[in-house]
Parts: sequence; C-alpha cells; structure tokens
Amino acid sequence: MFTVYAIKSISRNYISAGLTNNLQRRLSGYNRTTKPYAPFVLIFQETFPTRKEARVKEKYLKSGVGKEYLKNKLTPGSGLSIDR
Repeated sequence: MFTVYAIKSISRNYISAGLTNNLQRRLSGYNRTTKPYAPFVLIFQETFPTRKEARVKEKYLKSGVGKEYLKNKLTPGSGLSIDR
C-alpha cells in the first residue's frame, strides 16, 4: 500500500506533497528536504494499492491545479490558513 499525502508547515508558509509506503516515518521530520519546515500538519491523505496509481495522484497534487486544490482545503479559521 502506498499513501499520497500533503503536509503544511505550522511555522512557515510551506506545503509539501508526496508519496510513501510509511507515512509515520515520513511525518517524523527527518527527511532532508522537509526537516527545516517541521513541525507539520497533515492536510491530505489517500491510500492506493499500487505505486503507479499513487504516482498519478502525487503528480496531480504537485501540478498548479493540485496546489490550488490543497490551498482551498485550508479554510480560514481552521488554524491551517495560508497566505496567498
């Protein structure tokens, strides 16, 4: 099983999307690319049976349309808002 996720930095204006086979390890903040932005809030998660299917969703979330989708998930007043 593969998980496609999106996380938002609590302290900085940063959203990261990706895929993993171990979400807890990924959210631990030890990855070199995301470590400077920790801690995070999980804003999106979807599980797929194959890496190929997960990769399609990951590519969508990393596209311009996908980034807008993630920003729209961050509603005002939820504590997850992001500056536009």
